[in-house]
Amino acid sequence: MDTVSENRCFGGTQGVYTHASSACNCDMTFGLFLPEEADDGPVPLLWYLSGLTCTHENAMTKAGAQAWAADQGIALIFPDTSPRGDDVADDDAYDLGKGAGFYVNATQDPWAPHFRMWDYVVEELPALVGREFALDMERQAITGHSMGGHGALTIAMNNPGRFKSVSAFSPICNPMGSDWGRKQLTAYLGGTETAWARHDASHLMREVGFDGPVLMDTGSTDQFIDLLRPEVMADAIATRRQPATFRLQKGYDHSYFFVSTFMEEHVAFHAEALFA
Repeated sequence: MDTVSENRCFGGTQGVYTHASSACNCDMTFGLFLPEEADDGPVPLLWYLSGLTCTHENAMTKAGAQAWAADQGIALIFPDTSPRGDDVADDDAYDLGKGAGFYVNATQDPWAPHFRMWDYVVEELPALVGREFALDMERQAITGHSMGGHGALTIAMNNPGRFKSVSAFSPICNPMGSDWGRKQLTAYLGGTETAWARHDASHLMREVGFDGPVLMDTGSTDQFIDLLRPEVMADAIATRRQPATFRLQKGYDHSYFFVSTFMEEHVAFHAEALFA
């Protein structure tokens, strides 16, 4: 692991690091904020998964999350959204290829050699940061925006006991029923829909749910709301009778202005679960 940068931030340290990833078969970059409390021992960890076209840097610089994490004594990790490099397959469209890993393990060519973001986020990166930094890996929570909200929800529900809480900003709720999903799931996983089900948050909510606190926010004027399909998630929550807070925020769109507005609430929500 190599250090790209480390900057003092709200009493803690915002770092950027690179490492050779065996999961993605390329070099990967991530950001990690450590609060001041990490100087004295391991601290809880909140994962933030970003959306389409993003890198590790977008939320790190735009979401305003470090201030609230510092207040709570929580670390924040910002993984990249896809593999990178000259040898990594790509597509001319913004919603497939680099910047659009969708947090799955691709099984189809040309994506399979590198696009294994599920293994990277669920297995490889936690093992690396748990070994290298003062993190309490028994206390983890997860959140994300858009494609990253999809990733946060599906990873949390597929890994019971791993995360104390899950939240999402404008998540892609039902990729099996949306153009933001069917295209990518077909490209990465093939045309058999049974392989898609574990990557559909609404399906998972209906079938297995989440044993812990759940919070979701979507802007009522989100320009992509028809692709996000929050109504399908609302129905799944009601069908399962899952304890959850599911909010449509009046007048907000899909941007980081929306994310930063409600970031304090999301970090406090996770802190309550992490320190319970």
